[in-house]
Amino acid sequence: MIHIFKTSVETVEEIKILEPIINELFSSTKWNFDLEDCNNIFKVKIPENNITHLKSIFKTHNFECKETF
Repeated sequence: MIHIFKTSVETVEEIKILEPIINELFSSTKWNFDLEDCNNIFKVKIPENNITHLKSIFKTHNFECKETF
C-alpha cells in the first residue's frame, strides 16, 4: 500500500541524509519526496506494519513525519 506523509524535510541535502537509511531498511521499496508541495510530501509503498519504524527513522534525524489521509 502507498502511504503519504507530511514531513519537515525541505531540501535535497536533507533527503540525502535519509536516503541511504530508507534504501537499506526498505530495499525493495519505491519512495519519493515532493518538495514542491507545501507539505513536503513523502510517498512510500510499504506494509502497514513498517510505518512505525519509518516514522522513527525520521524522528531520529530530527524530522517530522505525519501520515496524511
